[in-house]
Amino acid sequence: MASLRKFPGSKNWFACFTLPSGKRVQRSTKETLRKPAQAKADEWERLSREHAKARQAHAVIADIYKATHDKELPSATLKTFFDSWLARKKNEIAATSYAAYEGVTKLFLETFPESHEMALPALDTKHFVVFRDRQAKRVSATTVNKFIKLLRVIFEDARRDGYISDNPAKDCPRIKQITSDARRPFTVAELQSIMSVASDEWRSMVRFGLYTGQRLADLAKLTWANIDTDAQEVRIRTGKTGRIVRIPICQPLLHHIESLQAGEVPNQPIHPRLFELINDGKRSMISRQFGDILASVGLASSRSHVAQKDGRSSRRVTSELSFHCLRHTATSMMKNAGISPAVVQDIIGHDSAEISAHYTHIESDAKRRALESLPAV
Repeated sequence: MASLRKFPGSKNWFACFTLPSGKRVQRSTKETLRKPAQAKADEWERLSREHAKARQAHAVIADIYKATHDKELPSATLKTFFDSWLARKKNEIAATSYAAYEGVTKLFLETFPESHEMALPALDTKHFVVFRDRQAKRVSATTVNKFIKLLRVIFEDARRDGYISDNPAKDCPRIKQITSDARRPFTVAELQSIMSVASDEWRSMVRFGLYTGQRLADLAKLTWANIDTDAQEVRIRTGKTGRIVRIPICQPLLHHIESLQAGEVPNQPIHPRLFELINDGKRSMISRQFGDILASVGLASSRSHVAQKDGRSSRRVTSELSFHCLRHTATSMMKNAGISPAVVQDIIGHDSAEISAHYTHIESDAKRRALESLPAV
């Protein structure tokens, strides 16, 4: 049975329980009250016993598999599988995607102290539900749902490679998101207020975001090689889909580009400071910088960055506005102007009309004009 202890000078209770290997370990419950600490310790002990049973069952199945197929059944602990999966993916996916997968595997391992030696077949959906609920206490619903999506991808590969018979993450429900947190487009007045306080580099980023509709990371990586002055196009290979998009340079953006000091070499970045941050894997820092600009003009709540037990000193306030909203703005403005949805979809780089529709926010005046075009009966 799991027991508890306290170390001198520590406010938290430590759980003492046995791993499936038989090793006795101690892990902090991060609880200061005895009752919830004991409940957590008992849960870890129970999960550990179930893991031991699963490993025994897996050993029997492995013997049958070898006798039938004359080869070993793939086998791995959670930690070794994560390590091998990440090593394989490192050269297959973008650096930002790799960082996201690496981060979620670390969080998953931290959620279950006994998980390093857990056999993959011992995992079931309840582990992912526990992980989801604990993360929901420290980050937004959007972030938690992204974590679940990433884990589904990882464990689908485990299923495909024969480590498990079914993907235990696929049946973990996502957290319901509050509708009021949905993104919306910027108004012209809001864009003008942002431009009045932003630095030169951020004003440039806003112009590129509005007139190309591309994502923050892709625009931060822009170099002069992406600008085709002869064809008057911006050419970008998107980091998310790998798709090459070619966006004609409209007059307002052309005037802005002509005002910039062109690089002496093609690979010189257009936004040097942001380019350096994105190459160093500090995308979140770039997002925070834009969030601070929004806060300075009253379009988002200010927040503290002081580390606390459960994250920052106050839970992040989810604003309905972010740099990504410039994609919504560009999409909506073009469709409100009567541009063909197919043309808008191609410019923005959406994979389907359904996704493009999600980014479309039709103004009341445009709806009124459409209704007033109907004949009188």
